[in-house]
Amino acid sequence: MVTRRSRTTGTLVGSALLIAAALLVVRQFTGPSEPELPTIPKAERPVVEAAARTCPKVSVPLLAAQIHAESDWRPDADSGHAQGISQFAPETWKEWGRDGDGDGKADVWEPKDAIPSQARYMCHLYGVVKDLPGDPTKLALAAYNAGPNAVLRARGIPRIAETREYVDRILNTLLPQYRESEAKYAAAHPSPSPRPSRSSGSGSGTGSGPGPEAAAPGP
Repeated sequence: MVTRRSRTTGTLVGSALLIAAALLVVRQFTGPSEPELPTIPKAERPVVEAAARTCPKVSVPLLAAQIHAESDWRPDADSGHAQGISQFAPETWKEWGRDGDGDGKADVWEPKDAIPSQARYMCHLYGVVKDLPGDPTKLALAAYNAGPNAVLRARGIPRIAETREYVDRILNTLLPQYRESEAKYAAAHPSPSPRPSRSSGSGSGTGSGPGPEAAAPGP
């Protein structure tokens, strides 16, 4: 004979099981997930890719990580002493700013001008620090942030908290993230295979080397 107490106990146990199952479902959908990787904005991608090809020392992920740290991809970023998406100080822009979009002026607020100028300046900084002990990329980034003279005087990364945090964030956080996101982008957007060149048959042409499409890709 089932008593009222046993029926009540069974109901409570069943309710508890339903609640536990519901909590598991909720936890599954609301639990912590992998953080979303940063990506290069669509409008800036061609500019970053072209800029990375201007110097073998820089790469798309490195430029992207640096821009992210400098301005979070904001062309109107203004820290008070540095401006634009690549955060050039006015005196540095005066020397290194170039017209990248062909409109006849070098505009620090225009990403098509600033990002190629950033790549050229970074390439120059690699040359400045090449004889110093330590990792060249760390030193070049430190020179971009604190100025090359500060790095040369310190014979390494200066003891400036902002500069050290800047270098650490780029190399240990942002650069690995952009490398991963760029790998995913490349997998989702495979480059088309080059078309084989047509045979010249018995013609008298002397060129037998590979065509332009067989050239080694940039970094």
